[in-house]
Amino acid sequence: MRLWQRASGAFKDHNSLWQTNLSSRCTCTTATAAAFRNLDIEKAVIRSTSHSDLCFNRRSVHRVCEWLRLSPYNLVPLLQAVSRRMSKTRNWIVALKGLYLMHSVINSRLPCVKAIGRLPFDLSDFNDGYSPKARSWPFNAFVRAYYAFLDQKSVIIFLQGRDVKRRGGDGDGDDSSLIAGELAMLQKLQALIDLLLQIRPQSRAAFVPIVLEVMDWIIIEIYDLYSRICRGIALVLLNIYSGGKAEAKLALSVVQKANQQGEDLYQYLHFCRKLGISHSSAFPAVDPIPKDTIHELEQIINRFSHDEEAKRNHSSEEEIRHLTYGFNVNGRSSSSSSSSQRDQPLKAIISGKWEKFEEETVRDAEIPDLISL
Repeated sequence: MRLWQRASGAFKDHNSLWQTNLSSRCTCTTATAAAFRNLDIEKAVIRSTSHSDLCFNRRSVHRVCEWLRLSPYNLVPLLQAVSRRMSKTRNWIVALKGLYLMHSVINSRLPCVKAIGRLPFDLSDFNDGYSPKARSWPFNAFVRAYYAFLDQKSVIIFLQGRDVKRRGGDGDGDDSSLIAGELAMLQKLQALIDLLLQIRPQSRAAFVPIVLEVMDWIIIEIYDLYSRICRGIALVLLNIYSGGKAEAKLALSVVQKANQQGEDLYQYLHFCRKLGISHSSAFPAVDPIPKDTIHELEQIINRFSHDEEAKRNHSSEEEIRHLTYGFNVNGRSSSSSSSSQRDQPLKAIISGKWEKFEEETVRDAEIPDLISL
């Protein structure tokens, strides 16, 4: 049965290559469609996503990346070729190899990769169509988890490239905004680690060579992201006093999340070592974030809270002084009382109807009543 499946898969790959060669001689292809096609890239995509479950065709994967290095205009033909290949297949091996190919393209760190964004295909609800669900569910779950991570990583690379262009046009910004931007990026990287930790080969999938080879990449990816998070946290903590209370709270949340992910990573590596994955034992142990760092962030947040409360109290006192400016507690003019040593202050006479000052009382006594004259 397994030999028949391999022979059938090899025939399908050969047939796909034959159709690609035939399409190059077809005259019915429109000029617009032909302008976005590269037959050499399509052949390399087919060979790198073959039906063989023994190993990856690294030579074809490397050739695809070389086409991107030659020219960024080869990105569109590549994405179209991968999209056609993934949309037609219902085989978990082809789907997994397509994800592996896109993983290699994304990790090439070429400038054109930042323009990909979402992956050009959707495997979020992938199901193998050639095996019963009772046998194919471990492979379906592995493909879906792998796709979720790669799709999110590609989006983050796209957003990061757009933010770099925007900051280049608007200037560097103040320290507070830079710290907030760095913390937001750290949160996105932590979300990627959560997706990576969901990629776990189960049941029969844990004994397939290409699945274990993908797991080597996953472990390398986890350590790369976690080291970037640790470096980012160290950079933020060095400049945390340049931010405010919001940045300090966000930094505390990131540090606590990193501490929890360190524990989850330890358990994940223990699981991978049981499977015999080589890279799981090649990396050093993950050190937890010191508790003194978390305690210091909490003190900074409390300090910001006390400072804000002091500022509010100070502003309230200033507002009261402004509203009562010109009057003292006894109802006298503060400006007049300040010059009481030079001039005699005006005394207020309170009546039941209105208020008269002493100066007005004296003036009324001196001026005759014009009405009685």
